[in-house]
Amino acid sequence: MGGVAEKTLDEAAIMAVLDSVPDPEIPVLSITDLGIVRRVTGDRVYISPTYTGCPATVAIENAIRDALDEAGFGHVYVERQLFPPWTTDWISERGRDRLKAYGIAPPSPSATAECPLCGSTDTEEVSRFGATPCKAQWRCKACQEPFERFKCH
Repeated sequence: MGGVAEKTLDEAAIMAVLDSVPDPEIPVLSITDLGIVRRVTGDRVYISPTYTGCPATVAIENAIRDALDEAGFGHVYVERQLFPPWTTDWISERGRDRLKAYGIAPPSPSATAECPLCGSTDTEEVSRFGATPCKAQWRCKACQEPFERFKCH
């Protein structure tokens, strides 16, 4: 036999599937890069949205469901976990590198952001509000280019 429907629960295989699911707002990041996949145990995938009211949460849950179903893991339940709340500390190093390569400054506790385009730290926040609730608008004083910075929280 050996068909897709006969797959046994394999946490590593499920994580590999989840690693292929892009974040709908920043498609260069997978949901695992973003750190919203908290754990896989038994027949459950636990995820924490970046914000409790994040408009992308339902889209992410649907994308996870579709990816799991397509990979033969239709029996795996996706559960939203709000505690502990998601933090930017959960973004992987690969995710931080991908953010920077995409032109978004990764989160940092520093008062200044490093320009993802030229590397200068001579930057300023233009607006606390960016294209999504998790980003702010910044400008580099060295190269004069605008960029977004992922907010720390």
